[in-house]
Amino acid sequence: MSNVFYHLLVKKVVPSKHQKRYLIRGFIDGVLSSLGVVIGASTAIGATVGSNNATAASAIIIAAGIGGGVANGLSNILGASVGEKLVKEIELGEIEKAMLKRGGELHGTVVDEKLNETLWSSAIYDGIATFIGSIIPVLPFIIGALFLITDMIALYTSIILSLLVFFILGIYIGKIAREQVIISGLKLVAFGVVTVIITTLIRTIL
Repeated sequence: MSNVFYHLLVKKVVPSKHQKRYLIRGFIDGVLSSLGVVIGASTAIGATVGSNNATAASAIIIAAGIGGGVANGLSNILGASVGEKLVKEIELGEIEKAMLKRGGELHGTVVDEKLNETLWSSAIYDGIATFIGSIIPVLPFIIGALFLITDMIALYTSIILSLLVFFILGIYIGKIAREQVIISGLKLVAFGVVTVIITTLIRTIL
C-alpha cells in the first residue's frame, strides 16, 4: 500500500518538473505569438518600407506585442489551471483508490493541498513565462525608439533575436532530452522560420 501511495503521490507530484515544463512551453508560446504579432503589425503599418512617423509606428508595434503578450499570458494561466485541475482530480481519484477510500475523501487534506499547489504553480509559471517570452521580439523596437533606429532594422533584429533565442532554448531542451543539441536547436529555429513565413504571407495575400 505504501509503495503505491508513494508512486502516485511523490512520483507524480513534483512541482519542479511541472514548473520547468510550463516555463518552457509558455516561453516558446510567448516568443512565437509575439513574433507573429510584431511582423503582422510591422507589415500592416508599412514599417518594412519606412514610415513618416517612425516613433508612432514603433509605439503601435510595441503596444501590440506587449498587449498580446499580456493577453496570451492570462489566457495560458486560465488554460493551464483548467487542464491541471482535470489532472489533479484524476490523480486524486487514483490515490483514493490506492488507499481504498471513497471518492472525495481526500478533498481538503494535505494531499489535496499539495496537488492544488502544483496546479496553481504550473498555471502561474506558464503565464509568466509566456509574458517574458513575448517581450523578446518587442525588445528591438523598444531600443529602436530610444536610439532612433529605423523600424525596418528593428524588425529584422527582432526576427534574428527570436530565432537565436529559439536556438539556445533548443540546445537546452536537447541536453535535457539527451538528443543532438544542434538538431534540437535547429528544430525550434525551424518553427520560428515557419512563423515568419506564414505571417509575412498572410499580409501579402491580404
